[in-house]
Amino acid sequence: MKSELLTRESVLFEIADNSRTRVPAARLIRGDRPRNAEGLSARLAKQFLRQNEGVLKDFMVEGRVDYDGSSVSIELQAGGNTGALPLLSPTSGRPDYGLVIKPRFGWQGIGPMLGAMGWKVIPTPLRLPLLPRSDRKIPPWVLSTTVLLRLQRLLERLERRFDFTEEDLPAPRGQVQWSRYATEKLPRAQLLNVPCRFPDLRDDRELKSAIHYTLRKQLSSLQSQRIAGVVVLQLLSLCHGLLERVRDVPAVQPGQQFLNRYLRSNLTTEVFRQGIQAVEWTIDDRGLAGLGDLQGLPWVLPMDQFFEAWVETVVGQMVKRSGGLVRSGRQRETVTPLSWSPPYLGSQRYLLPDLIVEREDETIIFDAKYKSHWEEMSRDRWGGLEQEIREQHRSDLLQVLAYSTAAERKRVVCCLAYPCRKDTWQSLQERQRPFHRASVRAGNRRVDLVLTAVPMGVEAEEICPVLQQAVGV
Repeated sequence: MKSELLTRESVLFEIADNSRTRVPAARLIRGDRPRNAEGLSARLAKQFLRQNEGVLKDFMVEGRVDYDGSSVSIELQAGGNTGALPLLSPTSGRPDYGLVIKPRFGWQGIGPMLGAMGWKVIPTPLRLPLLPRSDRKIPPWVLSTTVLLRLQRLLERLERRFDFTEEDLPAPRGQVQWSRYATEKLPRAQLLNVPCRFPDLRDDRELKSAIHYTLRKQLSSLQSQRIAGVVVLQLLSLCHGLLERVRDVPAVQPGQQFLNRYLRSNLTTEVFRQGIQAVEWTIDDRGLAGLGDLQGLPWVLPMDQFFEAWVETVVGQMVKRSGGLVRSGRQRETVTPLSWSPPYLGSQRYLLPDLIVEREDETIIFDAKYKSHWEEMSRDRWGGLEQEIREQHRSDLLQVLAYSTAAERKRVVCCLAYPCRKDTWQSLQERQRPFHRASVRAGNRRVDLVLTAVPMGVEAEEICPVLQQAVGV
């Protein structure tokens, strides 16, 4: 049993987003270790990074080989994506390795946020080779979120087709089965029960039966995860609602031939392909990589999009209290085109703030930045920050101030929102430092600049009063 666990650990690397880890290059050696193990490790490490350069770049992961004088290691620096990706082995050329990138704020805090924001963003499975076996590192409800939302969209767009059905009707319709009517109905004086066979426009019952079966399996999995908190209860509610929509058909496990028919059809839309994939994953008991002992699905969740959706949720709650109209960059409602002369020489084509709140005589612009700046600024003074962090922060300030040029109201508020941990948020409130403000005059207008923390894993209703105070509404 111990050797089995070591094998599992040797093929799966783990790192938190926006963090760094070192992996001993000796893990890449298969079989007996040679005398010159460090020399072989260095060659394999370089080949490993060269083979996986493309997929690492797509996941915003940088890698380099490092030697500390005694051993060779692979240093990995993760960016803002969470997920799981397969990595090719330098010895076999197969995806024998995998990398799991987890949220640095933890799934326990992020789970309730997914539900609170109405599943605006969810993990996206990728069309990459399956990952090797792994220990449990990611809660199973993460995949259930993806499966249930795909099935919800599938049911909303479920094709309707003509099927022949047989039914007793009070008047003839379609093909009347006169022999049955004469021998069965007339002798019993059932003159208004005419047996008919006719085409009827109805949902694809076979597909609905497959969806019913899939939902039953998801329901069983979710019921065993109730201790995970409110996010599972929300998913259970969604699952029960979807089951109500397919209760008119029996739950039937579909065969592979049925699935292939939909997946290979040229007429199948992307919604249908994704829905059938969700059915297939559930039937095969596959999970997102990091879920269990079976091969896992590669997936990605950009945390900058996640944080933008969270800020959008909090701002939406704030507007319900104070009034106003919210426009979302996620839905392309905040686009401001840039006119270049001549047009073909232009670079950036538009400005796209994350959120804009319009009130009577004021405009509030929110720009969410999934960076650790607030954690660092709350701990160190400006002069003590690294030069790179200060330059990034200056760029953030210039960007949000550029957005203010498109606002026409008398008062404009530009708000930079950074994430922070729950304990940091509580400490900031105790010290009365959850936000900082500055202002500048621009002609007849006043532009207020606000730097604020938006905590992860805290109820949106708890954040709203502080955010209202920060932007002055």
